Order: sequence, then C-alpha cells, then structure tokens
Amino acid sequence: MRPQKKAIRFSPPQWIVFGFITLIFIGTILLALPQSSADGESVGFIDALFMAVSAVCVTGLAVLEPGGDFSYLGQTIILVLVQLGGLGFMIFGVTVAILVGKVMGMKYRLLLQPTTNTFSARGISRLAMTILLLALALEAVTVLILTIHWSGEMGWAEAAYSALFHSVMAFNNAGFTLFDNSMEDYLGDPLVNLSLSGLFIIGGLGFMVLVDLYRQRSLKKLSLHSKLVLVTSGTLLLGGFFFLFVVELFNPATEGLSLTERLLAAYFQSATPRSAGFNTFDIGSMLVVSQFFIIVLMFIGASTGGTGGGIKTNTFAIIVLATINTFRSGHQVHAFHRKIALETVMRALAVVMSSLAWIVGTTLLLSITEGLHDVHFLTTLFDVVSGFSTTGLSMGLTEELSPIGKVIMMITMFVGRLGPLTLAYLLTYKQRPSRINYPEDKVLIG
Repeated sequence: MRPQKKAIRFSPPQWIVFGFITLIFIGTILLALPQSSADGESVGFIDALFMAVSAVCVTGLAVLEPGGDFSYLGQTIILVLVQLGGLGFMIFGVTVAILVGKVMGMKYRLLLQPTTNTFSARGISRLAMTILLLALALEAVTVLILTIHWSGEMGWAEAAYSALFHSVMAFNNAGFTLFDNSMEDYLGDPLVNLSLSGLFIIGGLGFMVLVDLYRQRSLKKLSLHSKLVLVTSGTLLLGGFFFLFVVELFNPATEGLSLTERLLAAYFQSATPRSAGFNTFDIGSMLVVSQFFIIVLMFIGASTGGTGGGIKTNTFAIIVLATINTFRSGHQVHAFHRKIALETVMRALAVVMSSLAWIVGTTLLLSITEGLHDVHFLTTLFDVVSGFSTTGLSMGLTEELSPIGKVIMMITMFVGRLGPLTLAYLLTYKQRPSRINYPEDKVLIG
C-alpha cells in the first residue's frame, strides 16, 4: 500500500496571505495587458506589479498615473482590485455563498474572522453581509452627490465615472486619483472635501465600530474598543487640524489662500494621513514640521477592522494608556472603567516595535539603493511610512524609484497591509507555549 500523503493545512492568516498574493498576481497580468494601457503598449511587468500591489493593499502609491497611463479598462481593474483588497476578498465570497443558500461551516467562519478583526466567529456571516451592504450604500450615496456636483464641469457620463472611481478609493482608503495633482484643484470646494473625507473617515473607523454604533445607538453602551477608537480618532483629527492650521500660517506657500481654503486645507490634510492618500494641498510645499507631523499621523493610521493601515488608533491608545499608567505607578491599564488585559498591552507593544523596526530598516535600505547623496532623508522616511501604513501620500520618491527600490516598497506595502503580527503568526502559529517558569528578577530601566 502506498503511504497516504499528508494533507496540507493552512491557518487563517496563511489563507489571507495566499488570497492576497493570488489577487495581486491576477491584477498584475491584467494591468500588464496592452489593452490596459492608455497608449496601447504594455506598461511592463514591474510597474504593473507595483500598481497591483498598491491597489490590493489599498495604498495608493503609484509609479504610473491611473488617469493618464491607463485606459478605462486599466482604471476599472485598479478600481476592482482596491474594492476587493479593501473590503476583503473573502467577504465577497462569503456573501455569494450566503446568497445561494450555502451553509458556512466553522472552518470558513474562522477563516473570515481575521479579515474583519472580530472577537468571535459567531454571527460572522451576517456581519459580512452587513459590511458589504453598508460599504456599497455609503459609496453609492457619495457617487450620487459627486456626480451631480461635477456634472456641470465634466458632463454627466464623465462625472459619474469620476465619482464612482474616487468614492471607491475614498471608502477603501486608497489614494489613487484620475487627476494629475490629486484633489488640489478642489482645495476650496467644501462638498468635495467633506464628502470624500467623510467616506474615508468612516471606512477607517473599522467595521466593528460601525456595527456597534448601529446596534447600540448610544455612546454609553458602546464596547470599550469602539469608545477607544472614536475618542482617539476624534482627538487626532481635531488636534491635527489645529496644529496644521496654526503652523501653516507661517508658510509662504499658503499666503494666497483665503480663510475658508486654509480651514479646509488644514482639515483635509489632518484627515488624509489616517490612510486615505488624497491631498488638496501639495505635500512637498508644506513646512518640514508639518511634513514630519503627517508622518506621525500616517504611522498611527486608521482603526482595526477598517480599510486603512498603520499601527491603528486603538493600538496607539493602549500604548498611551499603558505609559500613563506606568507613570502613575498603577497596577492596571484601564479606560472607561474597564480593565485592559496585559496580553492586549503586550500585543500593542509588539505591533509598535515591529512596525518601527520595519520602517527604520526599509528607510536605511532605500537610502542606499536610491542614492546616498541624491535622496533627502525626510522624503525617504515619508514615503516609507506612507507605504507601510498604506496611506498613499508621497513627497516624490515613489515616482523615481529604481527597480530594486520598487521591490522594497512593494514588500513594505504588503507587510503593512497584512500587519506585523499576522506575518508573525503565519510563521509561528504551530509553536507551543513554554512550560518552563523562570524565577523573576529585576532589570534597571532609565
């Protein structure tokens, strides 16, 4: 008798990685087709791969212009890749299974759980459907608003197409645009600023927060996770607005702006680093202190379970709470009269440290590969953090990357999208906890 081959079993994170790689591969082939290019000639494998990775990872960093270098077919492929990558390709699969009446087993529920960052696999089918319907509804409303608003400028057909493209990009926190200068032509347009920012802020809050808000409809009844996300997101948005508004008053590049344009610019540029990627003011023209502040906002990013990247607002909040608790010599990390488990604090610390390590290493590598004397450090750091946090803002480095630099940035976007802990779990999920209990000792700190 022949020995039976052992079945290959993948953990949920492994399935996610496999799915993303498959989607990137398909997207690369489609974007490399001559029909996807605006001039009828293939854009090349490396550039097609970069755009596919950026789209699936909902980053928005681009080595080619979606509006100028790709045909309508190529732009549509990018749009579909962003939608699948943002909402999660498995959510679409689950929804189709539900619609045809199939019963989902526990195996597939556990498979879907990491993509939605839920605490339990129970009721996940209904959650997947809710996520999809909510996303499509929000995008549809924004499409309608922008179509009407842009119809006089572009005509109804072009306005509807542009509205659809940018609405999908906004909700999924991807920074691709059909315009050469992102949204800079709409710096003083309140409707464009508020509709797009509202969409990517909602998308970045996280599906669990949105569902929690819908079910509870009372701030007091919200979960601790939702409260932390809302408070932290609101604080960063408001604080970022005031900081950028005051600092950029001293920027000669903003002298010609009216008060309304200054207010809208400060608001939009404080919201977009949270992983959106659009900009209404040239990032390269901002003061250095503003650029560094945007790097900090990009590093924090959106919230867990949303379409954005970064270390996440809830992770940042836990680290801040743990730090404050240490200074106060408290024995518990707590918020809103709820204790936060030590395991959660350690996971938050691991996310921050692994993210910093990757950013530092990547910045050093790109500083070498892109020319030790030609690349400004802040420009390199800015684009690396943007790629890792899947934001999509750029100070110009990405467009000039060498082939090696493009590969490094693609890996950075992929790692940033999946998250350091997901990759760590992918490599170590079979490890067993140690049964050895070592004696405690003290180490001097500070």
